[in-house]
Amino acid sequence: MPILEVNNIGKSFGETRVLENISFTLEEGEVLSIIGSSGSGKTTLLRCLNFLETPDQGSIYVRGKKLFCSEDPATHREEEIRKKRLHFGLVFQNFNLFPQYTALENVTLARKLMAKSEKTGETEEAIVEEGKQLLKMMGLEDRMENYPHQLSGGQQQRVAIARALAMKPDILCFDEPTSALDPELTGAVLKVIKDLADQKTTMIIVTHEIDFARDVSSRIIFMDNGVVAQEGTPQYVLEEAPIPRLAEFLGQVIR
Repeated sequence: MPILEVNNIGKSFGETRVLENISFTLEEGEVLSIIGSSGSGKTTLLRCLNFLETPDQGSIYVRGKKLFCSEDPATHREEEIRKKRLHFGLVFQNFNLFPQYTALENVTLARKLMAKSEKTGETEEAIVEEGKQLLKMMGLEDRMENYPHQLSGGQQQRVAIARALAMKPDILCFDEPTSALDPELTGAVLKVIKDLADQKTTMIIVTHEIDFARDVSSRIIFMDNGVVAQEGTPQYVLEEAPIPRLAEFLGQVIR
């Protein structure tokens, strides 16, 4: 059974149709990269999967459990949607760290709040220790007490990745994780994601880094004008897929 099943997702903003009948599955341990030009619907799709936007049509299942169905009002309740977001961890383009908290506090805050509200039984000490281990995994063991303004963009993004992992999501999602970084800072973030892929972390990555997508992905989706225009292995999509629009796109982004 796939860990994620997406069926016929559609989304409009006013008169503008942004997503049209998006369907795909994701197996546990797979890395799915989504590529395409600006305005193709990539980020909107990721926001629908994380319930930051509500699809107009379609359904989303995780581990066989129905999280959303456009025809089932019970799946639209805000209280339920907040719980469903826990299945997904989202790393944003611009880090979105809390400036008033240290790196370690940013990583552990949500888990602490959940432990109190849900009475999970986790101690604050255990949560903090796990946060420290995550930051060490990100190569930030000497930056735990630094505030975001004291960190480089690459370091802030690695804190954001640790924060997402702290919630133990089923699927880790990235929205153009290096687009806000200078080129010299990009490598460290991509290495962290590659290490996560090597550990069989299930991930969906919206990216413009085509060579990285080739190296790290199990499968690639090429989106164009709100539809899945091509899907397959990296070799097929990037080297063998015959559609002219994909060839045009790759010609623009690969120099």
